[in-house]
Amino acid sequence: MEPSIGLNEQNRSAISTGLERLLAEVYTLYLKTQNFHWNVRGIEFYSLHLLFEKQYEEMAEEIDEIAERIRALGFFVEASFSSFSELSSIKEEEKVLNSKEMLIALVQGHETYVREARRIAEIADRELDFATVDMLGRRMGAHEKMAWFLRSQI
Repeated sequence: MEPSIGLNEQNRSAISTGLERLLAEVYTLYLKTQNFHWNVRGIEFYSLHLLFEKQYEEMAEEIDEIAERIRALGFFVEASFSSFSELSSIKEEEKVLNSKEMLIALVQGHETYVREARRIAEIADRELDFATVDMLGRRMGAHEKMAWFLRSQI
């Protein structure tokens, strides 16, 4: 049964497609943050270890929220490493970075996420999908805060 929520299939599809990309971005950023949590070293080890953990735990909840919004719009979620890798502009790290490089990479990832979320929010706003706009507004604020915390460590 198709959702009858005041958005036609074409509009729901456009929003869902954007959310799929955003889901890939945050999942990749989640994995990157967890990687850095495990591999950080140096004098800031303990504080960064805890900061990274707090951030990836928050993103784990967000991953579920975005996927559930896609489902509420009436579409299935493509949830595989290969699909996330294809859709995400945030790339995995192929080597162990020092703590400053980790911080820079994460700030860039959060900023990429915010720019993508803003683009999708514009589409959702145009289509009067206020539930998606609300979710994206909260998520952008969270990622801007995460980037600020990380930037403050550099």
